Amino acid sequence: MRLNFSRRQFVVFGSVTFATSLLLKACSNQPQTPTAISGAEGFKIAIALPGVITDKAWNQSGYEGVNIVKQKLGAEIAYIEQVAQADQTEVLTDFARKGYNLVFAHGGQFDAAVEQVATQFPNTFFVGVNGNVKGENIASLRIDHLQGSYLCGIIAAAMTKSNKLAYIAGQEFQATQEELRGFELGAKSVKPNIQIVSTFTGDWNDVAKAKEATLALISAGTDVIYQWLDSASPAVLQTASDKGIYAFGNTKDQLDVAPKAVLTSAVKRLDLAIVYLAELAKQKQLKGQIYSIGLERPDILNLGNFNASVTEQVKNNVLKVRQDIIDKKLTFENCKADAKDTRCVKKESA
Repeated sequence: MRLNFSRRQFVVFGSVTFATSLLLKACSNQPQTPTAISGAEGFKIAIALPGVITDKAWNQSGYEGVNIVKQKLGAEIAYIEQVAQADQTEVLTDFARKGYNLVFAHGGQFDAAVEQVATQFPNTFFVGVNGNVKGENIASLRIDHLQGSYLCGIIAAAMTKSNKLAYIAGQEFQATQEELRGFELGAKSVKPNIQIVSTFTGDWNDVAKAKEATLALISAGTDVIYQWLDSASPAVLQTASDKGIYAFGNTKDQLDVAPKAVLTSAVKRLDLAIVYLAELAKQKQLKGQIYSIGLERPDILNLGNFNASVTEQVKNNVLKVRQDIIDKKLTFENCKADAKDTRCVKKESA
């Protein structure tokens, strides 16, 4: 069933067809009693997405995740796309009132709204994807972005000629800072004096801002760019291709977006990670903690296809480092750098 509204779309799928209205705004101030997770028929999952489900990146991966949950677990699912920050609390509240057992807030920018709403609906479990919150009925699902970007940093350092790298993302928060840190650590493990600059466009989907930021970085001498954007990511990759520099895909394998420019992608199977937590929820084993998934789960975090310009030597080196991370011969531990809390590399003694 698809219902269209002037402000947003609210789309619902499930084994049971709703006869009642699924308007985004609640028609009553009285909260509905959430349904207990007791089996397929009573298992209801929803996801709130900041962007569109066709971005071939972050939002599409989240949308695909709940669809796999529907197919695999027989869950009744719903989603809302293009949720503005000002509407986050309303959207999460509405899902809880409608009795959704498990609600995914797909982005770290939802953290404050999750904490605010969760206390009002103790029978609904909220998961902040990319979040940094936890509580009685709050969990966070985090991909270890630093591990993936560390590998990309190694490749970037091997491919750069100007020794100037850049990182572009939509917003600055813990996950993007960790990804930037990993890219920096990886690059400096190859070339200690390499330069890495970062820029945050303020919008994950604004194509014009993404292209403008990319052109500015290229003008300043950058010849390899690591980007994490949503609908705007192709603008970075295609601009890099047009200007003859390299870039990295993110979330999805984006080699086909700009085959000449994309060296590889940090592939993050958020869809499978969402299924993993949904399975825990159905088994009543989901806990109020931060779930962090790294390269030890190659089905969820891995590198995508390599550009033909990446030599076998570079490829073999980065794959060896990937295995060292999996085997915990190389780890990332909490530390302080430049008076900031961050993570640093620790290698196993020979």
